[in-house]
Amino acid sequence: MNYLILIISLIIPQVAGFIGSLFTRASIPTWYATLNKPFFNPPNWIFAPVWTLLFVLMGISLYLVLMQSAKQDVTNALIIFSIQMVLNVLWSFCFFYLRSPLFGLIDIILLLIFIVINIVAFYSISPTAAYLLVPYLLWVTFATILNASILILN
Repeated sequence: MNYLILIISLIIPQVAGFIGSLFTRASIPTWYATLNKPFFNPPNWIFAPVWTLLFVLMGISLYLVLMQSAKQDVTNALIIFSIQMVLNVLWSFCFFYLRSPLFGLIDIILLLIFIVINIVAFYSISPTAAYLLVPYLLWVTFATILNASILILN
């Protein structure tokens, strides 16, 4: 086990989450609080722990792929992982900072596509790494439905 690569792998998604939170924080008690939300909208407090756990799973998944780099070319998988991480941060920027559920929805649909591509790319390198991304896919699918509902209701 390479602890340095594990730590770096765990930090990368957490940093992305932190950057996303910088775009989000100011809008939660102001703009977001005024939006009409569907009945299935979770309480605000649930998002931080869920995202923290998902980012940990992403980090472990990344680590498992990086540990296979001597055996396989992982460059394409890492590019895909990077794109989906950028799209993840970009969603917070679009939805909360720009206060645009429409731009958020466009971004999150692209994010969903890249998560699926990421899972497929990781699966060929490490099936376990791919499976660790499934909760992320499920949560972002839910978030897409939530984003679309907010767009329709507002």
